[in-house]
Amino acid sequence: MRCRICRQPAGWLRRACSPCSTLYGIVRTHRGAGLSHILDLLIETGISNERIEAFLASEPEGRGTIRDQIVADMTNQLMEALGQRGGQTAADVKRLREQGAWSAYDQRPST
Repeated sequence: MRCRICRQPAGWLRRACSPCSTLYGIVRTHRGAGLSHILDLLIETGISNERIEAFLASEPEGRGTIRDQIVADMTNQLMEALGQRGGQTAADVKRLREQGAWSAYDQRPST
């Protein structure tokens, strides 16, 4: 079978290869930590930067990329710290990322 994250050979009856399983375990274990902290932990594994980037850009569960899931968790924590109910999902982050940033403060981004 092929890895559902990086599409490399994963082995018999395995859904993820060993490097992606390691990276996914780190992301799940440290859910809610900042992106820079999670990136530091991923780099410490010794897995190549290209493989880490491919991992962060993958959508293994169809709920947005892993990077978008991390950013959604950070956004929800920030909103809760400010006293608001956090409801940001990875799909919301993906939609906002694809729209682009505001180029001018008095104009909305193009859709």
